[in-house]
Amino acid sequence: MALTAVPRWRSIAPVEPPAPVEPPGPPASPGTRRPLPAGTVTFLFTDIEGSTELIARLGSAYEPLLEAHRAILRAAFEAAGGVEVQTEGDAFFVAFASASAAAAACVAAQRALTAHPWPEGSQIRVRMGLHTGEATPTPGGDYTSLEVHRAARIAAAGHGGQVLVSETTRSLIGGTLPPDVTIRDLGEHRLKDLRPERLAQIVAAGLPADFPGPARAPADAARRDRLELRPARRCRPAPPGPALGLRRRRGPAPHRAHLRPGRRARRR
Repeated sequence: MALTAVPRWRSIAPVEPPAPVEPPGPPASPGTRRPLPAGTVTFLFTDIEGSTELIARLGSAYEPLLEAHRAILRAAFEAAGGVEVQTEGDAFFVAFASASAAAAACVAAQRALTAHPWPEGSQIRVRMGLHTGEATPTPGGDYTSLEVHRAARIAAAGHGGQVLVSETTRSLIGGTLPPDVTIRDLGEHRLKDLRPERLAQIVAAGLPADFPGPARAPADAARRDRLELRPARRCRPAPPGPALGLRRRRGPAPHRAHLRPGRRARRR
């Protein structure tokens, strides 16, 4: 099925909590959420880089930072039409019906995180990953598509403050970017338990642009993939002879093999 890009990029100004942001369209009823998108869906995963170290160092002071981070992300995602599928700890899983809207939401969220007055030495840096694929929501309000796992692996390969996108998502948003947002090709990278993926980074004005390379899958996974992709070897037929595991009994070696040159073997 061919994927088509949404020919519009909606710029979203940086949002600072707790400023309210009205979602587009009619407001949802209390206690409800928008229906999950189906068909061609763009999945977004996020998490805070170094959250374990921050918790250990800040203790109870980490909770207000976590809540501020959640408010910033939710405001940006809802304003772009994203539907929050699941939130656990410092991680978000959000679905978008539009790839360009998902990319705009990531840029807006990263700009708002950068502009927020975090305590000195405790800035929250969030890595984000986008991937687009075919998926249908389950009756329980979730997805069971392999594309979801690919989006999660892409996010895990990133760094705090970085937005990574798959080749599919890149092809959909490439013609809809505003002048201050570009895409940087990062080449092909191996993802854990999945085929290699060509990744790209969204580069936006006012945001950090230089990061280490994407995190790679463990070496054992790479070796396993090479084995799975290696063509099977043909077995050569065994030469005619005795059964395997048996050796022919040979007689004693000729005496002349043990004599020095020039000496003759004595007859017995």
